[in-house]
Amino acid sequence: MGTDGRPFRFSNVDAVQKLVHLIDQQAGGQILADEVVTNLRSSNRYLVSSLIEEAITSSQLEGASITRRVAKELLQTGRAPRGRSEQMIVNNFAAMQVAQEIADRPLDVETVLSLHETVTADALDDPADAGRIQGPGEERIALFWPQDNTLLHRPPPADQLPDRLQGMCAFANGQEIDGFIHPVVRAIIVHFWLAYDHPFVDGNGRTARALFYRSMLHEGYWLTQYLSISSILKKAPARYAKSYLYSETDDNDITYFVIYQLEVIKRAIDSLHDYLRRKIEETRDIEVLISGSSHLNHRQITVVGEALRDPGEPFTITAQQRRHGVTYQSARTDLLGLESLGLFSKQRVGKKFVFRATPDLLDRLRAMGSGS
Repeated sequence: MGTDGRPFRFSNVDAVQKLVHLIDQQAGGQILADEVVTNLRSSNRYLVSSLIEEAITSSQLEGASITRRVAKELLQTGRAPRGRSEQMIVNNFAAMQVAQEIADRPLDVETVLSLHETVTADALDDPADAGRIQGPGEERIALFWPQDNTLLHRPPPADQLPDRLQGMCAFANGQEIDGFIHPVVRAIIVHFWLAYDHPFVDGNGRTARALFYRSMLHEGYWLTQYLSISSILKKAPARYAKSYLYSETDDNDITYFVIYQLEVIKRAIDSLHDYLRRKIEETRDIEVLISGSSHLNHRQITVVGEALRDPGEPFTITAQQRRHGVTYQSARTDLLGLESLGLFSKQRVGKKFVFRATPDLLDRLRAMGSGS
């Protein structure tokens, strides 16, 4: 229901039907599973990488000022965040993990509030605003386009928020729906609904995107956890913002928003396909190079591949543990093994060891592959 009292609507046009069909084929099936597991043997690492990418770009969409390199180092090493931008990224990473954990159960208001609390922990002017919807008497902030001050959206009054939030959860759970709405379209509308109602002082966009992920996973679209929707949105933030504006100015018709988000999902899937193809080729190249050696496991091959692409990249035990989802001891054994083979060197920095590839890594790999 819009602020004008009229319901939102969308048209099931050809573009919608075509896109949801493609997403059904590519995000809910098993197209990539065998290839990822068999050829790369590191699907958990892809999961962690996608969570990191989504945490970074979703935060950047909301104004976090931090480079990708610093953000990746922050999440991979697990160090304490410094400043609000870094805290936003740590929170987003945690929220994406929570979205996966809650995907197997119905959505309720308490879960939404808890998710918002995760998104905004230690990143608000008033910590008490985390996990709390605005109440009557509080100023409701209208959204304006910064370039020309065009009104994008004026959210509903605060006294309507409890009922609207209940209604959103019922809709997300497939209740109170007149007729069939495709699950992907329903997930997109949940995204729109939370952002439209804007129930929180801050963090509405990040919470909305996390709820979208939860809704997609809840409906069985397992590939969603490997997609970074925000990385696509970040390439054209004006289109993302205007997709809300068009809904407001077109008699509450959200067809444009639905089609735009479907296109974003499809582009994210295509991007994942391209990424996996590159990774498969790179891993095969490395495996061919060291095919004569039985000294490296698949995690070590991945580390060596990263070192070849970025010779100065530092590797720590904690970062490897996070990247590959293994125990600390396994990550330690992997890096110490690379050092013992003469492929990496080790240096103590503060209380931890940092590993880097030797300058002649490629030559050593070739020698290892030839058995010399």
